[in-house]
Amino acid sequence: MKRFRFVLRAAALLLALLLCSCTAEDDEENFWDAQEQEPPQEESAPADISAFALPYLVGQSFDPITCPDGVQLTAGTLLYEGLFALDAQLTPQPCLCTSYTVSADGLVYTFTLRDGVTFSDGSLLTAADALASLRRAAASERYGVRFAQIAATRSSGNTLLVTLRRPDSALPALLDIPIVKSGTEGSLVPAGTGPYFFATDSDGPCLLRNENYWRSERPPLARIALVGAKSTDAVSYLFSSYDVHLLTADLTGALPSVSLSGVDVTDAPGAGLLYLGFNTARPLTGNAALRRAMGLAIDRTVVAGAFLAGHATAAQFPISPHCALYPAALEAAYSSSDYADALAALFPDAAQPQELTLLVNEENAFKRSAAEYLCRQLSSQAFTLTVRPLPWAEYLSALQNADFDLYLGEVRLLPDWDCTPLIGTNGALNYGAYTDETTDALLAAFLSNETPETARALCARLAQESPILPLAFKSVSVLTPADLINGLSPTASNPFYDFSRWTLRLPEG
Repeated sequence: MKRFRFVLRAAALLLALLLCSCTAEDDEENFWDAQEQEPPQEESAPADISAFALPYLVGQSFDPITCPDGVQLTAGTLLYEGLFALDAQLTPQPCLCTSYTVSADGLVYTFTLRDGVTFSDGSLLTAADALASLRRAAASERYGVRFAQIAATRSSGNTLLVTLRRPDSALPALLDIPIVKSGTEGSLVPAGTGPYFFATDSDGPCLLRNENYWRSERPPLARIALVGAKSTDAVSYLFSSYDVHLLTADLTGALPSVSLSGVDVTDAPGAGLLYLGFNTARPLTGNAALRRAMGLAIDRTVVAGAFLAGHATAAQFPISPHCALYPAALEAAYSSSDYADALAALFPDAAQPQELTLLVNEENAFKRSAAEYLCRQLSSQAFTLTVRPLPWAEYLSALQNADFDLYLGEVRLLPDWDCTPLIGTNGALNYGAYTDETTDALLAAFLSNETPETARALCARLAQESPILPLAFKSVSVLTPADLINGLSPTASNPFYDFSRWTLRLPEG
């Protein structure tokens, strides 16, 4: 986790690049009719923060499974919980599930739910509730990809049974999906099991601490105000004027970055991988030795630090370096001289440089700058590499039609680190058409039994073949007013992780 302090020129926060963030009772009419806060027309001076507040988008559902990506998800982390929760190392920790067993063939998981957990309406959590949420998640845009290898789900008593099409020893990492009470999913704010519940009091919409919450840890605030806005732009203004006090953001997203005045930025390790891809069907980029050599010429710390503004962690493998499975001992040292030696051996008679292009999405300034750096580092007497920027739709079409030599890509990996879609034979995201039976076998072995040994074997093969060159894993950033919060320790999916350890510097009274 990294923390940054920004005390630059005051500016209205246009954080539309923002908000990688989504909940709860029948008081909804008052909730949606609450006073909406319009963005201020003029920049206002910082005000004393007398109460902690979060934004919400007026008229938008808080259902954590179907709501759009946006601010609702941030408040939703206080209202809803999953069977498991991912910690700062992206490792699943038991939450609504207390234990599980796996069949001998690795295909059937039996999850036992925690006893005595209640929803915000006082009713008990059941396996049928969990089953209903998972089945809705399987049909959703947000979580559907997690169910690609799940053949069936059913409940029995206080247990949930999940049957897989192939073994996946890291299945629990995929089950941090929020659970809502079955039958309330049609509500604007479905019932959840979290440490807070939605209410409307004399001061308006808010989250109130659930005094019957199953954990012994007590959240630090009895009440969290909710401030309504019509759009994400309006939410940004609310933050800049200190009307709300926490946002989550991708600070290296597609829209321009902005100056942040009086803001603390705390980063959490994410699963978004930035990588260099190759068209393996073309003569030059189809050469594994050349791809492997290119890895020597890229200083990934520069990519993460300079071109992703420090909101990323350098990586050479498609597993987060923050994960215990990451094989750091296999990393190759950056060396431009070793790259030159490798090229001299591969192209001893190079006369006139061949021309290659690097495809990149032109809307993202961070990626364009990184692509230009990669072209400078990789160009040689054997070939020259130039950037080919395209608008998103054309960029995606070029990938799908294999109309590229190299491309700069980004993918959000699932927390079981299954990169089969990216580099497996016929993988949905395998735009470079890479195929290798040994890699496929090592992928399958890793997924069936994820250990440091199977991770090392897979990554050793990937280092040799280099079907892609991982560059960095991007962070998820949590923005708060400067000096407001001590103890903030967010994870990629929960800015309120370890919330009970927070201390807030709110004015007395």
